[in-house]
Amino acid sequence: MPGYRIRTATPDDLDAARGVMPDTVYRDFGTGYVPRRHAGIIDPAAAYLDGARHALLVAVDDSDGAVVATAALDSRGPAHPPNPPWPAARYPPGETAQLRRVHVRPEHRRHGPARRLVRALLDFAAADGGYRAVYPHTDPGVPGAEPFWRSLAKVVCDEREAPGDGQGIVHFEALMTPGAP
Repeated sequence: MPGYRIRTATPDDLDAARGVMPDTVYRDFGTGYVPRRHAGIIDPAAAYLDGARHALLVAVDDSDGAVVATAALDSRGPAHPPNPPWPAARYPPGETAQLRRVHVRPEHRRHGPARRLVRALLDFAAADGGYRAVYPHTDPGVPGAEPFWRSLAKVVCDEREAPGDGQGIVHFEALMTPGAP
């Protein structure tokens, strides 16, 4: 099993991180780059490195030094649209740590980098002291994404069960306890 170093991304990591993130958006989401949803992919420095309450982490493969996974956190909360209005009300900006950009190259999935990245971000959110909730969401069409998030967080809404279906996104709330889950 490969070994990974989890660390805060530096400006030198951004090209490699941008290589992981759009690959997932095109291959797994099937949507390609959508500016209103994926702006942090193009300019991760502005989205995640320039705010004290934001973070971009990378998982680096010990065998070759390549960035193989990313995960980010910001204080913006879910926006409406594209999300339903209730998550925007329940998880307001400034009080909500939103987990984003958890992307893993396919050959590194199910080897632990995503879980370790998310745990590090949960610790980051807890240490901040100003967040009252941690909010991730996922497209259940991404291979392995829904079971991964269900193992780490509780479902607060599954749009597939909501009237009108929304976008089919599953919304979660994760525990902010350091070291959990």
